[in-house]
Parts: sequence; C-alpha cells; structure tokens
Amino acid sequence: MDKCVHYLSDSVCYIASDNTWIESKAIQQLETTAQLPDMAYVAGMPDLHPGRGYPIGAAFFSVNRFYPALVGNDIGCGMTLFQTEFKNSKLNLDKAEKQLSEMSDIAPSEWLEAHLPTEMQNHPFAGSLGSIGGGNHFAEFQQIDQVINETLFAASGINKKQLLLLVHSGSRGLGQSILRAHTEQFGHKGLVANTEEANEYLQAHNNALDYAKINRRLIGERMMRQIRTQGTVISDVNHNLVEPCELHGQQGWLHRKGATPAHHDMVVIPGSRGDYSYIVKPIVSELSLHSLPHGAGRKWMRTECKGRLSHRFTPLQLSRTELGSRIICANKKLIYEEAPQSYKSIETVIESMVSIGLIEVIARLKPVITYKTSGEMA
Repeated sequence: MDKCVHYLSDSVCYIASDNTWIESKAIQQLETTAQLPDMAYVAGMPDLHPGRGYPIGAAFFSVNRFYPALVGNDIGCGMTLFQTEFKNSKLNLDKAEKQLSEMSDIAPSEWLEAHLPTEMQNHPFAGSLGSIGGGNHFAEFQQIDQVINETLFAASGINKKQLLLLVHSGSRGLGQSILRAHTEQFGHKGLVANTEEANEYLQAHNNALDYAKINRRLIGERMMRQIRTQGTVISDVNHNLVEPCELHGQQGWLHRKGATPAHHDMVVIPGSRGDYSYIVKPIVSELSLHSLPHGAGRKWMRTECKGRLSHRFTPLQLSRTELGSRIICANKKLIYEEAPQSYKSIETVIESMVSIGLIEVIARLKPVITYKTSGEMA
C-alpha cells in the first residue's frame, strides 16, 4: 500500500504506483498550492499533471477560505454515462461514423428551442448548450468489454448487450465568465467563507454546475439522436468544483480540479480515446480527500504533441485506434493534442487506486466511436 502513496509532508501526498508517469512540475505545483493561506491538506491522484499554475488531477482542502481559481474556468466539468437502447449486434461502424460526422458542433437553434428546460430558455449562454467544446472534452460510444465484478455489475443495471455513451464536458463559456469576473476583482487570493463575496461566487458556481449537467444531457441526446436511438442517465459526476466538507475533524472547503467525487455508487474513469475506460465503485477515504482520478491524465503538454507525432502519424491514422475504434476530429491540431500517445496508461492509474483499496473495478469499457469535432474549431 505505502508504495503507491508518496508523502511530501504531513499534509501533502500524491498517489501513484512506480509505473505511473508523474511529471516533476506537477509535484512542484502540488507543493506550491499547499502553501496557500488556510490550505490544510492536498492530495494528488494518479492522473496528476501540470496545469496553468495549479496541478490537474488533485483535491485540495482548505479552512476559513476557498479558492475559485483552483476550481478554474470550467466549473462543473464532469462526465455523464448513458445506457442507450442501441444493440451492439446492430452496430455498423461505417454507418455510425457517417451519421455522427454529420452532426454540427453547435446545437441547431431550432433543436435547442424544443429541448431546453424552461429555466434555460433566456440564459445568456443558452446557445452553447448541447455542444462539447474543445480541449479534452468528448462524447464516446462504448461497449462492455469485460465484466470484472459480476455482483456489482448486476446491481448496476447496465445491459452489456447495448451501447453506452460517455459524455465529458462542462459549463462552456459560462464558467469562463465567472472565473474572469472573480479574478479581475480578487486575483488568486481566495475568498473568506461566509462573506457576501464568497456567497455570490458560490451562487454563480452552483448555477454553473447545473448548467454543465444540463449541457451533458443535451449532448447525449444529440449524439443518440444521430444514430437513431435513445437512452437514460446512469451516472453523472462533476470533477471541477468546490464544496463544504468535513475532513480530518475539520470543517472546510474541498476543491476538486480534475478529480472525481468518491461519494457515488458507481463512476467511470476513462482512458485516452484509444484506450479502455473503467466502471468502478468508489471507496471513500480521507487519504485521497474523498476523491478519485478523473481519467488517465496527460503525459505530454499540448504544445509538444504535434512535434512528437506528426512525423509518425497522419491525422487520418490517428482517427483509427489500436482497439479498432474511430475518432471524429476534423481539427488537425486537436487530433494531435488529444492523441492516445499524449496520455498516461489508464492501467497504471487503475492499478494505483486498486492497490490501496480506493476503488473496486466493476467492468472495463472499450471505445467504439469518439466524437470531438466535425469541423475546424476556432
């Protein structure tokens, strides 16, 4: 167990097996963030990697104040898993790829008008709902490749004969506008809890969480509509947020920046778009600050990817994976940035968490078709 837990101090650690790629810059950012005023505990997940000032794939617990800059600009970014009614036996990859390639990145206004919840009809960012966005966001049809825990799988209610759909997206421009307004006024110094300013931020933050959840649902509906099926939500989690929490006998604020909450019966930890994903049962632990990895985690910075890969792979080659799945990404820069080679192995991430008893693996998922963008993105 101890081999996978690396203590940088009594209050700072990261979880990683010897086989897990952890960049030194990410560790430095973890230690730097731990020095913020009123920061009590910091835990890095196996998908830990450097971010813009703060590490991604980590949880942070503070008392007396919290830090909106730690949550970042994509408040509510998370993942929704749908059980579709589409039978695996009916899947024609060529047909499905064509259908999905015809889907526009932005939801048509007439479709949105018919599907938006009433409370979102006049929202200033209503036009972005139902759209995935850039970066590492995606929507991916998947199949159950292997059931690992039969008892837990049976309890999940998942039908292994039908496609699953995993949607990863967030609050789009809304989260960006909230963070910008906050940092323009307060910078990165955080907010003292229970002040008027803190309460105003939390109200905006919680609205962004709701927006992100609705966004993922609408993306899922659009994706399923393209292949002429429908489905239901079986899991939805946010992994960029701040919330009140009690840890180590203290009341405070738990920030997750690219970290999955552990208080769910079942969550998905995805690999890169050319790798497996895993359905797992979380086990709540203060060691990991009630958190889990949110994916494989980047191995290379985005600026490195094209230089490392363009002499080995064309964009067309990167749209076909070793697992036989397909990737729809017409943005040539993005397909290099999001290539499977630029991410860590999901196996080492899962191995790290299993070895210290933080998850039970329920099933392994195999990608079928991943949608990133059907056209060049601005």
